[in-house]
Amino acid sequence: QVQLVESGGGVVQTGGSLRLSCAASGRTVSTYYVGWFRQAPGKEREFVARINRAGGSTIYADSVKGRFTISRDNAKNTVYLQMNSLKPEDTAVYYCAADTTTNFSPYYDANRYDYWGQGTQVTVSS
Repeated sequence: QVQLVESGGGVVQTGGSLRLSCAASGRTVSTYYVGWFRQAPGKEREFVARINRAGGSTIYADSVKGRFTISRDNAKNTVYLQMNSLKPEDTAVYYCAADTTTNFSPYYDANRYDYWGQGTQVTVSS
């Protein structure tokens, strides 16, 4: 079992920055991949970023590449999402998710992930 709790969301102006945290408990976080997703009102949940177990490999959605950075501190059982140069279109609820089992869904597919946090709201004002 894995429990995930996101924090760090808020309201920020265009061009600003936020750092989201995903605190994990239960199964040790170093044993699974972690992804960040987001969901804006009226839209489907979309992939944002993913990091491997050791933190040495990351992948990003094109829409956030160069602006967002995913990282992890396994000693603290925490995964982060640093978001810079924020835009109004980044406004969404952000979720972290754990990929703890082997399945064949693509990494950007929410179905690949079997544990989810409750989400944290990010609002970027223009």
